[in-house]
Amino acid sequence: MVSRRGTLKLLCYAGLAGFIQDFNNNMNENRKLTGSGFEPVYLKLHRNGELKRRGEELWSMMESCRLCPRMCGANRLRGEKGFCGSGSQLEISSFHPHFGEEKPLVGNGGSGTVFMSNCSLRCVFCINWEISQGGEGFTRSIDQLAGMMLSLQRTGCKNINIVTPTHYSPHIMLALDRAAAGGLRLPLVYNTCGWERIEILRMLDGVVDIYLPDFKYSDGKMASKYSSGAESYPDIVKTALLEMHRQAGVAIPEPDGLMYRDLMIRHLVMPNNVSGTREVIDWISENLPKNTYLNLMSQYSPHYKASVYPEISRRITRAEYADAVNHAKRSGLSNLEIQGYHWL
Repeated sequence: MVSRRGTLKLLCYAGLAGFIQDFNNNMNENRKLTGSGFEPVYLKLHRNGELKRRGEELWSMMESCRLCPRMCGANRLRGEKGFCGSGSQLEISSFHPHFGEEKPLVGNGGSGTVFMSNCSLRCVFCINWEISQGGEGFTRSIDQLAGMMLSLQRTGCKNINIVTPTHYSPHIMLALDRAAAGGLRLPLVYNTCGWERIEILRMLDGVVDIYLPDFKYSDGKMASKYSSGAESYPDIVKTALLEMHRQAGVAIPEPDGLMYRDLMIRHLVMPNNVSGTREVIDWISENLPKNTYLNLMSQYSPHYKASVYPEISRRITRAEYADAVNHAKRSGLSNLEIQGYHWL
C-alpha cells in the first residue's frame, strides 16, 4: 500500500475550497450518475427518514461524549474537546481520489477518501500524526462534507471512504443523508482503527456498505503502551469485527473486480511482534469465515514518537513479514492481500 503522507502534504492546504461546489446546484448532475444496478444500503434509511434521525441521535451523544470507547464525557456541543481533540465542529484535512488503497476499492477511478482530523486512539507511531494528533485540517460544515461526497462521485471515484470516522459519526451520517438527497449512489467505506463501541456500530447497521477496520493488537498491554492507554483495544475490536461481519458479510469481488458490501480487515505487522500478528491471525481464522479478507500490511515505518521506543524504532524485517504471511496461509485464511512479494 502506498504511503499517504506525501499525497496528504500536497493536498492538505491546496485548493480544498475550490473542490467544494454548491450542494443544491449539483443535485441534478449527480442524479445522472446512478445508472448501475448497485444501490448503497443507506438509501433505504434516507428515504424513510431514519438516516437523519440516527444522525441526530448520535449528535446528542456529544453532549456528554460517548461516541468512542473512551467515553470521555466531554460536552462537545458546548465547545469542550474530547480525548480525540474534537469539539462539535467538523474538521477535515483533505479529500481526493486515492489510488493507494486496497485494489478492490480503487478500480480505475480511485477510492474517494475524506481524511478527518483528530483521532481517539492516538498511536505513538502514527504516520499521519499531524492530522490525527496535531489537528491539521479545516473547519467544514455538514453541507460542505455532503458536497465533497458528490464531488468525488462526479470525479469517478468508486466509493466514499471516510478515514478515521469514529468521533465524527454524527456529522458523517447527517452529511450522507444530504448527499443522498443530492444523488449520491456510491458505497460508503467506514475506514476505522477498529476500536468501535458495539452500540454505535448497531446504529451504523444499514448505513455502512464496506467496513475497513484495523486489527492493530492482540495484547492489551501493547495497545495501552503504544495507543494512549487503550488497554481494552483487543476485546473491543473482536466484538466490533463480529458485528461488522454480521452487517456486511464476507468480501467477495463483483465481476468488475470491485467490492461493494463487505468486511475488509487490515493488520499492520510491527517489529518485535508488538502487534501480536500470529494471535491476530488465529483469532480471525477461528472466529470468522476462512475467506474473510485480510490485508497483511508490510509498510510499518517509525514515525512520530516511535524513536522513543527502541522495540518499534525500525522497519520490519523480511523474516518478520514472511512469518506473518506463512502463518496466515497455514491458518487456512484464503482471502489474503500480501505485500512485498519480492521479500518472500
